[in-house]
Amino acid sequence: MDTLALKKTANEIRKGIVTAVHSAKSGHPGGSLSAADIMTYLYFEEMNVDPQEPKKADRDRFVLSKGHIAPALYSTLAQRGFFPVEDLTTLRHVGSYLQGHPDMKHIPGVDMSSGSLGQGVSAAVGMALSAKLDGAAYRVYTMLGDGEIQEGQVWEAAMFAGARKLDNLVVIVDNNGLQIDGDIADVCSPYPIADKFKAFNFNVIEIDAHDYDQIDAAFKQAKETKGMPTAIIAKSVKGKGVSFMENQASWHGSAPNDEQYEQAMADLEKIGASL
Repeated sequence: MDTLALKKTANEIRKGIVTAVHSAKSGHPGGSLSAADIMTYLYFEEMNVDPQEPKKADRDRFVLSKGHIAPALYSTLAQRGFFPVEDLTTLRHVGSYLQGHPDMKHIPGVDMSSGSLGQGVSAAVGMALSAKLDGAAYRVYTMLGDGEIQEGQVWEAAMFAGARKLDNLVVIVDNNGLQIDGDIADVCSPYPIADKFKAFNFNVIEIDAHDYDQIDAAFKQAKETKGMPTAIIAKSVKGKGVSFMENQASWHGSAPNDEQYEQAMADLEKIGASL
């Protein structure tokens, strides 16, 4: 896919995020919107996945460690053809398979149930080790929130991944700077993030999470790096694409009302028209 096509797809994914959260009257739009460009790149450019055969043995794996941004994963999977886009409006409804956090037993394309912060990255490290033990070629990707990396388990997993030289693992930190209680630097600062991963023997790449040239270069470098896992620290904008949500911690876990939904969709329509 060329850059323009990726941008258009990401904009559709953002519409799906806003629609799903509005329909649910709950959920996490801010961090879902900040992650949309990298999620688009992963599923439409980077990863070896097949919507017709979501459990194929040689597929690349993705674990959404910050499981609360399920709307981003669901909207991406729907756009990629794993299930109907129309089903996004059933998010968090009783009886829907699209639960508030990813469920590997009921959702095609979800490789690991997640939501307890800090735990997803450990599962991803286990998958990467499994591939090494089996001599399998698949790669493993996991996305963490920058607030999530305040969890100690993240660094246990990082220590293990670095020690085992898991060069088939890519850890992405969605560094939008905000968590539920405000600025991550004020709550419990994880900075300097890059230096921490370097200390655990990671190849570290810092990028703009909304620049597809930088995203592309980072994942290509990760593939070429041998003998160590890669951490991509992706500087992003919380609420990206929706004017009144951008850089507002209050939109971490709030759903738009009907009027706000119309405004959000108008913002995204405008972006789509400009592409």
